[in-house]
Amino acid sequence: MSPTRTPSRARRPRVLISGASIAGPALAYWLNRHGYAVTVVEKAGALRGGGYPVDIRGTALEVVRGMGLLPQLRDVHIDVRRLTFVDGDGAEVASVDPHHLTGGVGGQDLEVRRGDLTEALHGAVRDDVEFLFDDRVDTLDQSDHGVDVTFRAGGSRTFDMVFGADGVHSRTREFLFGPEEQFHRYLGHCFAGFTLRNTFGLSDEVMMWNTPGRAAALYAAGYDGHVHALLDFAHPEPPFHAFRDPRAQRALVGEVFADAGWEVPGMLAALRGADDLFFDVVGQIRMPRWSSGRVALVGDAAYAPSFLTGQGTSLALVGAHALAHSLAGGDHAAGFAAYEHDTRPFVTATQDRVGEGGATLFPTTAAALERRNAMLRRLGTTPAHSVFSERPA
Repeated sequence: MSPTRTPSRARRPRVLISGASIAGPALAYWLNRHGYAVTVVEKAGALRGGGYPVDIRGTALEVVRGMGLLPQLRDVHIDVRRLTFVDGDGAEVASVDPHHLTGGVGGQDLEVRRGDLTEALHGAVRDDVEFLFDDRVDTLDQSDHGVDVTFRAGGSRTFDMVFGADGVHSRTREFLFGPEEQFHRYLGHCFAGFTLRNTFGLSDEVMMWNTPGRAAALYAAGYDGHVHALLDFAHPEPPFHAFRDPRAQRALVGEVFADAGWEVPGMLAALRGADDLFFDVVGQIRMPRWSSGRVALVGDAAYAPSFLTGQGTSLALVGAHALAHSLAGGDHAAGFAAYEHDTRPFVTATQDRVGEGGATLFPTTAAALERRNAMLRRLGTTPAHSVFSERPA
């Protein structure tokens, strides 16, 4: 995983990356190693701390190893020991090793808070890469000589290439290819995530409540006296009216879970005052191509697999490394083609596995829920193995 450097030139090619979460700084690291002068623009005013846990598996482990980050990330690894499922009345259905369901390998794969990963990635590049926080791309105009970019905060620059690492709702993708609806595959669920105080006596574990089409989870690991809450529910169509309206989001979630038992009433009370609410739909981004001219997409902007796969972070890390490696020769057209050729099979295989995660965690019918519970009870009495037989490459 040690890249070859581009031969020295009179001028280092200048590139812009939109997005400073995971794919963006990872791409910045590898492009800088290959001789590019990198600028990263981020709409948030600073790095986003905290956040829900994310998995780093398979080839992605080799990517962070190549960046020299593996020891640091192992120090903040979250070791969740137990995943307990309860029924609508709060009675225990089964308690299993989380790796049985995720396909992860205990002692090898990593699970870290999203904020810990973004901090590590930023730390690896901040001395070599320019960061522009509290700003974003306003316009893109491609020509033979490069990409002319104007910024929301004012000013304009010309770059040799531009990369969209700006997530599922990517503005870069919209600039290039049009509205998100063309590429978004809705998977029939919405979710709300937020944190609340850990008054449940939970430690290094997850508890999940289910009724058909509804789920509530409490995740206790590394939250300094807090737990991360997740409320997921099936919905026939995306609730477009709620996407930019936190009050509408809270109202919708409250309506769906109004008669729920277990710990859900307390979760709803905490939701009303949560200052870190994250609401979205469960979906994927599927595109026929990931680049146009001198602009390319990476991570969720190009191929979000949905959180049901547990592979979004790994795909972002692997994709960023593959894209930078493909551009080591400096020819953007050939590099983008190689990036898609080498990465798309891995992406497609990961996205196609989404049904397994959805059926396990979020059954939508009483019959599916009973089948899931029967499977969980068997897992609780059998040796460790994964219900997902394939491992990421």
